[in-house]
Amino acid sequence: MPVNDKDNDKEKGSRSVRALEVMEAIVNAGHAVSAAEIMAATGLPKATVHRLCAVMERDGFLAPDGSGKGLNLGFRARDLALGVMAMGGDDAYRHQVLSDLSREVGETCNFNIPAGNEILYVDRVETQWPLRTQLPVGSRVPLHCTASGKLYLASLSAAKRQRLLSATGLPAHTDNTITDEAAFEAEAARIRTNKYSTDNSEFIDGMVAVAVPVNDANGRLAAILACHAPDVRMKLETAIGYVPALRDAAAKLSAEISSGE
Repeated sequence: MPVNDKDNDKEKGSRSVRALEVMEAIVNAGHAVSAAEIMAATGLPKATVHRLCAVMERDGFLAPDGSGKGLNLGFRARDLALGVMAMGGDDAYRHQVLSDLSREVGETCNFNIPAGNEILYVDRVETQWPLRTQLPVGSRVPLHCTASGKLYLASLSAAKRQRLLSATGLPAHTDNTITDEAAFEAEAARIRTNKYSTDNSEFIDGMVAVAVPVNDANGRLAAILACHAPDVRMKLETAIGYVPALRDAAAKLSAEISSGE
């Protein structure tokens, strides 16, 4: 009996939806998941889950977790997520929010997202001052010594934060970089209490930064809003004084992200 092309298209579409459901289950869990957990979250039968996960792992959309506890998103899924985040929402609106914030505080402002073991600069509005730090859109910066990276690390569970820090280490970039794990845990606790993060010349000598979270509809960190400047122009206390303005801008961006979900 000949196979109808429409039936083939329907089956391919069904597989595509199932693959997205598997990735959604991992994202919602926030950690590596087992086949049994995927089955419970998606309602798919065991044979389907094993077959689908094998194909997705082969193609780079899933990857075994280093702890051996299950599957996590692979490099292709993460790259796709970064692309969606970079494109998502109204880019013109986001850039306008950044522009308004930059004019209000008088310094460079960035919209950043976590990208594996780094922070990726997705959007940026430069200050008009001639003295500035060159970190253009597309730049990737470390987690443990930047305001955005520290904020992201502090938002994670202790286990996930330790896995990331074990993978990247705590290398010194300046004399102010936190290189001790216990000291970093204390810093992460302060960040969670304050709901903002700072960089006091920890990444680049003479650069100060402050960052606040941009949350999704579920209150999870989806992106980071930050501003930075040379410390000859903006002391750390001044940067912290800009936190209310950053939070107001972050609330607008959070609303935009949530409205698109």
